[in-house]
Parts: sequence; C-alpha cells; structure tokens
Amino acid sequence: MSRLLLSAFVLALLIPVTSEAHKVWLRPSQTVLSGAEPWVTVDAAVSNDLFYFNHFPLRLDGLVITAPDGSSVEAENQSVGKYRSVFDLALKQRGTYRIAVVNHGVFASWEENGERRRWRGNAQSIANEVPAGAKNLSVTESLGRVETFVTNGAPSTESIQPTGKGVELVPLTHPNDLYAGEESKFQFLVNGKPAANMQIELLRGETRYRNSQDALTITTDSKGEFSVRWPEPGMYWLETSTEDSQTEIPQAQSRRLSYAATLEVLPQ
Repeated sequence: MSRLLLSAFVLALLIPVTSEAHKVWLRPSQTVLSGAEPWVTVDAAVSNDLFYFNHFPLRLDGLVITAPDGSSVEAENQSVGKYRSVFDLALKQRGTYRIAVVNHGVFASWEENGERRRWRGNAQSIANEVPAGAKNLSVTESLGRVETFVTNGAPSTESIQPTGKGVELVPLTHPNDLYAGEESKFQFLVNGKPAANMQIELLRGETRYRNSQDALTITTDSKGEFSVRWPEPGMYWLETSTEDSQTEIPQAQSRRLSYAATLEVLPQ
C-alpha cells in the first residue's frame, strides 16, 4: 500500500494541474483558535472535488509541522483510510503553525527488451529500481509542497519563514488574517528567489455543489508578488507549478516543482 500511495502522490506532482485535474490538499478543522491548548484535526487527500474525499488519501511520510517558535512538532493519532489521511495537532504554543507535506520524488522511463518501462518513487530508491545503463533513460525529479496554516491566539511569523527549497509562498499578508472583501498580498519564491510570471490558480471549495469552478487565474509580477481581493468567505485552494533544470539527482534531466495551500477566508 505505501508504494501505491507514493506513486499516486508523485503522479499528482508530475501531471499539469488544471481545474479538472486531481487536487492535492490539507484541510484543517479550523485555522484560527484561542485557548490554553486547543486542538485541530487535519484531513489530507487527493480528490476530484475540492475538499471532498473521493479519490485517494494523501501520504503523510513527508509531514512537517513547524511550531510558532520554529521547532518541529509531531502530529498525533495519524490514520490512513480508503479516501483520506487524518491526524490531530495540539496547539501547545501561542502563535502560527505551518503544517506541510513535502515530497521529493522521481519519475523514470527507459527501454528494456524492446518495451518502455516506467517507475515512480522517492529519490533514494532510484539506484535500486532503475537498471544501470538503462537505454533511452528519461528521469524527472519532483519537489512538491502542500501546506496550510493554523494560529492559536495572535498570529506570528517565525514558523512561516522560507527554507530556500522549491516553490514557497511568502505571506506578505498573514495567512490567518484573510477576510472577504479585503485585499491580501503574497510572494512566490523558487529556490529562495522571487519567481516572476508564475501562473497561479485560486479556487474556493464547495465545487461539488456548483456547475462552474469559478477559478481565479493570477500571475506574479517581476518581484514574484501578487494580490487577491477575496470575493467571499470560505476555504480556498491555491496552486502553482513550474519546471527547471536545477536537479539534485544526477540522473535527472529536469525538475518539476509544485505548490498547493489551503487558506481560510473569514467574513468581515
């Protein structure tokens, strides 16, 4: 099962993402809380309809949770079901938590005995899975980040600092301070540098109950920045992707970079 789950996630990173493609997401039960030690439950899935469990669970091997002080914390009660994964998180600190699934994968194809062979997996396994001297070998590296943000009390920024790897969102407006009718500003980085002309898709949930996806398409400016005026409250899914040749795997000719985030927009 674990190999099958990994293949599904890597495939989701490799295919072009459009309104009709499978969507990879994390969805917290709440994003803004207050209390001595509140909890959130997070669902994780790859789905056809946004925020509904109808395709595949999202594998949690790459789960990374950063606490408000910048330290790493562990999820509790992790479980993988037929259509979703789920876990709980105790918010023991005041401030903002960054919850992410980070995947580093590989897709390879080659010829063997006159037939085209294909393999998907993690970067550490390619040497054992792809034959040495494989004919007409093509290797694509993938680095994907799927994340969301949760705040206990007043928002903070220590946990949401960029790491300099892959595609990352820099919230110029705090991600837990978003309100319908207001404008929010963000920046995208690729490998720690501003990413100009990134194509972004922004989609509000509840797609199952409307005929039109009503997706917004946005492009970053020369500084990698963009702004959004939120049309209405709800859970939103933000996605972008790009490609480059800055691979970390020697056999890879290209690298696919992807990013997706779930953001909650509150009523005024």
